[in-house]
Amino acid sequence: MNADFYNEMYDADGNLRAHYEGFADWLAATSPERLASKRAEADTAFHRLGITFAVYGEKSGTERLIPFDIIPRIIPATEWTALQAGLWQRVKALNAFLHDIYHDQEILAAGHIPAEQVLNNAQFRREMIGVDLPAGIYAHIAGVDIVRAGAGESYVLEDNLRVPSGVSYMLEDRKMMMRLFPELFSRHMIAPVQHYPDMLLENLRTVAPRGVSDPTVVVLTPGAYNSAYFEHSFLAQQMGVELVEGRDLFVKEQAVFMRTTQGPQRVDVIYRRIDDDFLDPLAFNKESMLGVPGLLGAYQAGNVNLANAIGAGVADDKSIYPYVPEMIRFYLGEEPTLHNVPTWMLRKPDDLKYVLAHLPELVVKEVHGAGGYGMLVGPASTKAEIEDFRARILAAPEKYIAQPTLALSNCPTFVESGVAPRHLDLRPFVLSGKSVGMVPGGLTRVALREGSLVVNSSQGGGTKDTWVLEN
Repeated sequence: MNADFYNEMYDADGNLRAHYEGFADWLAATSPERLASKRAEADTAFHRLGITFAVYGEKSGTERLIPFDIIPRIIPATEWTALQAGLWQRVKALNAFLHDIYHDQEILAAGHIPAEQVLNNAQFRREMIGVDLPAGIYAHIAGVDIVRAGAGESYVLEDNLRVPSGVSYMLEDRKMMMRLFPELFSRHMIAPVQHYPDMLLENLRTVAPRGVSDPTVVVLTPGAYNSAYFEHSFLAQQMGVELVEGRDLFVKEQAVFMRTTQGPQRVDVIYRRIDDDFLDPLAFNKESMLGVPGLLGAYQAGNVNLANAIGAGVADDKSIYPYVPEMIRFYLGEEPTLHNVPTWMLRKPDDLKYVLAHLPELVVKEVHGAGGYGMLVGPASTKAEIEDFRARILAAPEKYIAQPTLALSNCPTFVESGVAPRHLDLRPFVLSGKSVGMVPGGLTRVALREGSLVVNSSQGGGTKDTWVLEN
């Protein structure tokens, strides 16, 4: 055990943390052979269910199973209560910011955020200026990435407000753990997560256009070749709503309809899993075959609602991230209870100078990057990789931010060599509609390679079940 990293299960002296005591007793009494057998059983079941994701550009094939670790990440009730409050605070402020920048732009006028950082942002959609949305909500589903570092402090690593994914793995991981180890669930009071699809559907129904009492909700997918298609079909099935592609919908008289065998059916709320650029070829990317011609006009007219909103991405852009604490103070009049990771903005000359002098120590990210791509992890990079990235930064410094290399917490994980610590993060999912809510837990992602700090599934990471204890 490396004392340099916060361990979720053991304290710095090697003593077991109280909330892991019951699990540790079970683990000590369970043979490595049984653990290996159960892991193989889980892999077989996930393959059979088709729980895979696509990795673009891989020669070995497009489909890959996300590795599942059978040792859960356990969070005590008191810690979860504090984390949940911080997440609600943050998402409320982000929604207030999005409403403001598309309406009165008070935070820009007050000088708390440089106007050009927002108005010239690639994710800012001028088409949304003045558009009123039900309940003023833009980010109906937010996936907020939380890391624990140092002595155990929690930090927000990033906010995902466009089309955040991963909740299906949270649900399937829980289902798998209950199937493999039912005796563990009789020993622990573990808060349930299985009701997430019901919460999601109810949340979407509450933000239907005005006057609609029994809204029709659909999930809009780019299609079977999308990396998260399993999740799209899974959530549609779990909510009991139609999974549609752009060709299944059409717009008539600024209203959206779905083609059915009984004829056209009006659609009120679209949970879209397609990026802004591809939603409407008449308004955005004219080459898009994925969207619905005329969708933007129906949306602007208030005849259909989209989750998440067009233009929500400006609030999760990494160049806007450093300003979220100021948003919380400005809109809510509160101090942030969850903290950002210290961030250098390379468009600032002093920040750029510092980062260029300390590249081997830092993590540098593209402001529009995602999935672990387009980033430099200084301590894990070669001199040649660092110099190549230096040239990219110098060519366009405004496209990058930098952060310290965090000593991410680790948790015992069942790997080929047995049980060993691996680094992880947590993505809880916050639902915003007429109210804010979430299920207790989230998607724990774990870096399965020894020493790796990159947890993304596209970079070899896996997932764990996340247990929030109820007492």
